[in-house]
Amino acid sequence: MPADEALARAALTTARDRSVSVASAGYGLDALNLLVANIQTGFGPFVAVFLASQGWTQTAIGVALSLGTITAMASQIPAGALVDAIAAKSWVALASILAFSLSALLFALWPIPLSIYIAEILHGFSSCTLGPVIAALSLAIAGPGLLGQRLGRNARFASIGNGVGAALMGACGYYFSERSVFFLTAALSLPAIGALVPLWRFDWRAAPSAAAKEEGPKPIWRLLRDRRLLVFAAAAALFSLGNASLLPLASIGVTKHATSEANLMIAGCIILPQALVALISPAVGRLAEQRGRRILLFAGFAALSARAFIFSFVSEPILLVAIQALDGVAGACFGVMIPLVTADIAGRSGHFNLCLGLVGFAIGIGATISTTLAGLVADSFGDPAAFLGFGIIGVLGGLLAWTAMPETRPERQ
Repeated sequence: MPADEALARAALTTARDRSVSVASAGYGLDALNLLVANIQTGFGPFVAVFLASQGWTQTAIGVALSLGTITAMASQIPAGALVDAIAAKSWVALASILAFSLSALLFALWPIPLSIYIAEILHGFSSCTLGPVIAALSLAIAGPGLLGQRLGRNARFASIGNGVGAALMGACGYYFSERSVFFLTAALSLPAIGALVPLWRFDWRAAPSAAAKEEGPKPIWRLLRDRRLLVFAAAAALFSLGNASLLPLASIGVTKHATSEANLMIAGCIILPQALVALISPAVGRLAEQRGRRILLFAGFAALSARAFIFSFVSEPILLVAIQALDGVAGACFGVMIPLVTADIAGRSGHFNLCLGLVGFAIGIGATISTTLAGLVADSFGDPAAFLGFGIIGVLGGLLAWTAMPETRPERQ
């Protein structure tokens, strides 16, 4: 009948429009991951280089960087709770990007202690809101069943963004000035805001996650007592404890043995793992959906331990750069697993980002202890002993993930 045919055509058109909407939002999220990584690159090593060029002492630079680190650690849990409480996630992303831009302009225009401290605090807090927002948008667009693949795609575009950002800002600092790096960082916020347009236009009722069964809000205390979350947070802390200081320690060895080419070698140590993360992250996401999460957590710890143990007896700079590729394997595994396992545990409780903040806080504690521990052990017993110690930490983390961490992959229907 004509009426039935008209209804069928209308239903088909609606389904097609929703499919286009989901695809458009996915492309917007790809661009957002890439461009945000571009922006974040400007707040890495370039900060120390710029402040040193402005006459800051090493102590003063350390205080400024520590202020940003402390702010990020303290903000993990409240920032996650804030993102959970705000329904319009893309507007939180906008506020975070604008905060990054303001921070960069404070660096470039007023490199005095007060403005630098404000910039570090602003950047530290905004980093803690943007990460959970991207994870929440990923869950909404992909749905629980395809979240692993979506997170793998996120990691690929973020790694590409890190590499492109490092190249752009390195060239900018070389050909112009250290200050120009932060003007470029601020300018990159404009295309990042443009990437949010498809997300603003997205019909969230068409999202795959909208069809998922709602469990309803759960009490926060019940989630925070969940054994899976506590074990996973402990495993993530052990990973950052063993991983955070490996590259700085290896960089010292590269500098000792390749003084004239040290910068080139260190750049290779950064770029090679990022390229590997971009290459394998989507496969990691697919494997997580097919084989489960625990095996990939164990693989990440195995790559960490192997890298640390090999570093303990290798001093040839070229080999150090090649071994650093294992950091790409570990980074891909944990970069995908951290939000994915957290989403498994939090479910549809309404506290996904709070749980993600808790895991991020544990990671921050591990990284903070790692740098202090590395200095103490290396000064007292030498670099090889420090590498061996971090390798043992990786083994302990792998044992924890394999024996005490339950598999969190949802049962397939």
